[in-house]
Amino acid sequence: MMKHVNKCLIALLILCFVACERKPDPQAEKDPVNHVPKKSDAASLTGQPLYSPAPSDELVKKRDQRKRDFETDPDNPDKLIWYGRFVAYAGDYKGAIAIFEKGAKQFPNDARMLRHAGHRYISIRKFDKAIEVLERATELIQGKENEIEPDGMPNSQNIPVSTLHGNIWYHLGLAYYLKHDFENALRAYEKCLATADRPDNVVSATHWIYMINRRMGREQAAKDCLDQIKLKMDVIENMGYHQCCCFYKGLIKLEDLESSIKDGLPREAIDYAIGNWFLYNGQNEKARKRFDSLTSNGSWNAFGFIAAESDLASGAAK
Repeated sequence: MMKHVNKCLIALLILCFVACERKPDPQAEKDPVNHVPKKSDAASLTGQPLYSPAPSDELVKKRDQRKRDFETDPDNPDKLIWYGRFVAYAGDYKGAIAIFEKGAKQFPNDARMLRHAGHRYISIRKFDKAIEVLERATELIQGKENEIEPDGMPNSQNIPVSTLHGNIWYHLGLAYYLKHDFENALRAYEKCLATADRPDNVVSATHWIYMINRRMGREQAAKDCLDQIKLKMDVIENMGYHQCCCFYKGLIKLEDLESSIKDGLPREAIDYAIGNWFLYNGQNEKARKRFDSLTSNGSWNAFGFIAAESDLASGAAK
């Protein structure tokens, strides 16, 4: 009788152990169809799973159309790029990277493949890989004429404001910045600024150049880089960066910069700029609180969010 009870207890313990092993991650999102834990789209720098919001029906239609366009003409690099871009817009960054990496093998001299792969490696926090592919992209564009990069999500004026060369240097600078390699980040952003032929490009590159110089303790160099910044500039997309640069130059006050978030400008870029301002002005506690708030409430794929996450993970904001 005792042996039978012991066997039952052992069997019950095994069942409990298996059940515990199969228990899904309570933080994991559920697949709405199969009701099973959804695989994360990325992981934060502290190892937490990150999930993209479900894309809109309209975005899904556009992505699927881009896929069909590519499948009917798989040797067309433009169609491959647009397919990959819309896969990324829908939140599948790893899927987009696979498409761009495939394109890099199929079209080894096309820097656009590496430019877009590098961007999405940053999204999933693979900074070393982003640097690797973007440095290769800089080699491919040497001696080649720059070109306008078409917008996947057009701005209000339907005017593309960025270029291939500018985007390669911009994302390379960001990848180095996120690793706190400020020397290489500055090198890349100065190259990026040299390609700028529109106010949008000027303010975006200057924003990072200013912050990098301040993080390196180069206050005069930071001040000097603001020479091109004016309160009134014909900025179409990067109004948040423009406001930040105006704040750095003393053209607007901190409360004006904070108020611009309420006016609809991107919270992540401005919140990070303010937190960073506190950091290099010795107000570390204010910086940490700002970064904590940003990484608790912001969009995890935004560059300002990733930068705040990097500073928190590295202990820069202690």
